[in-house]
Amino acid sequence: MAQTAVEIARGVRDGELDPVQVTEEALARIAAADGIVGAFRRVRAEEARAEAAEVAARPDLGSLPLAGVPVAVKDVTEVAGEYAGWGSAAGPRTPAPSDGLIATRLRAAGAVIVGLTRVPELCTFPTSDDPDGVARNPREPSYTAGGSSGGSAAAVAAGLVPIAHGTDGLGSIRLPAAMCGIVGLKPGRDVIPEASQGWFGLSVHGPLATTAADAALLLSVLADRPEWTDLAPPGPQRIAVSTQVPFTHAPLPRPLRAAVDQTAGLLRGLGHSVAPATPAYPLRALSGLITRWFAGPAETAAAFDETRLQRRTRTHVRVGKLTKPLVNDRARLEWEAVAEQFFAAHDVLVTPTLATFPLKARRWHRLSWPVNAIPSMRVAAFTSPWNLAGYPALSIPVSHDPARDLATCVQLVTRPGGEPLLLGLAAELEPLVSVRSANEGHRRQELGFPAV
Repeated sequence: MAQTAVEIARGVRDGELDPVQVTEEALARIAAADGIVGAFRRVRAEEARAEAAEVAARPDLGSLPLAGVPVAVKDVTEVAGEYAGWGSAAGPRTPAPSDGLIATRLRAAGAVIVGLTRVPELCTFPTSDDPDGVARNPREPSYTAGGSSGGSAAAVAAGLVPIAHGTDGLGSIRLPAAMCGIVGLKPGRDVIPEASQGWFGLSVHGPLATTAADAALLLSVLADRPEWTDLAPPGPQRIAVSTQVPFTHAPLPRPLRAAVDQTAGLLRGLGHSVAPATPAYPLRALSGLITRWFAGPAETAAAFDETRLQRRTRTHVRVGKLTKPLVNDRARLEWEAVAEQFFAAHDVLVTPTLATFPLKARRWHRLSWPVNAIPSMRVAAFTSPWNLAGYPALSIPVSHDPARDLATCVQLVTRPGGEPLLLGLAAELEPLVSVRSANEGHRRQELGFPAV
């Protein structure tokens, strides 16, 4: 098993690991496996080696929280000397003159940015492919790694890097985390500040990792909250569990329901109070989500050559221009009031992360808008409401679906400011769950993955 970010940073700070060697090993893993995984739009090999050498020479090396840790960054944020591609051939190619907030905080913490990860065009859909590659689930490459942070999730799940940055507008961190069987956290609104609120307040930055401790470490850096690395046991909590698909009440696949039932039993065993309860999801919230889902990418597309956008994206942008005037705060405020009332009686809500089975890996960008949109809306039913509410939500793997050889995951949601609570619960659950099939190690070798 590859070292975690916590272990790498500790080893570098203590002088037991060399940041340059750590980076070389990460680059070797990427070179060996990314031809299958498709996680990266660009690998910054020479730049990463230079950055690692700079980290090794820093006088404050012994105090850096991410000292020498290789990190992947989603291809939507400013990294000095790189352009943000947004999964599109239609955008500007002017390199950023300086780092944005995410890269600035990562570098200040001692991280080494090894590459920019693959996303769907304008981050609109939950599958991450483009004309140059397909981000695949490393555990079963016939399935997509998800989206829109699919490249980041694939990089972590394959062991290419221990942690990665993502963004989440309707589940874009949690969905790929669930599809790839890793930890993904969407922080609450404004926890990680940015100059503009993506997708009219839906989208936020957050971490993807293999452990709760690694997710907490990356979140603490991105949010500038060093105290959040402390994963103290949260104490008894009032846990609500729900498997009712929001808005539609659509049938839920049995393995996804079973993962929630298993989690409920584990939480009871840990001393928490667990009972069934479902928020009264208002239909107005659904309309608020749909208008923003269309209008957000349309706003991003203003900087792109729309004639060169993919066919599905052009359709989405055209509708988005029509829905943009409909975006307002009424749906958000109504849903926030309902959510606040629900969390007055409960501390945490547990749901499935996915509302359908993971999607297959294919060239989704070549297909029509309806073929992309219908599964997108279905799979994100549990994750998307919490973007509109601005509440923190975390996906964690808890079980295994042997029919597909994939992890099954649950989503934990809590009130604003509760990120440490979610991470603490995830840390409690981790030793109790087994999400890997018995033959996963052999399967990875068959696929040509390096030993990790």
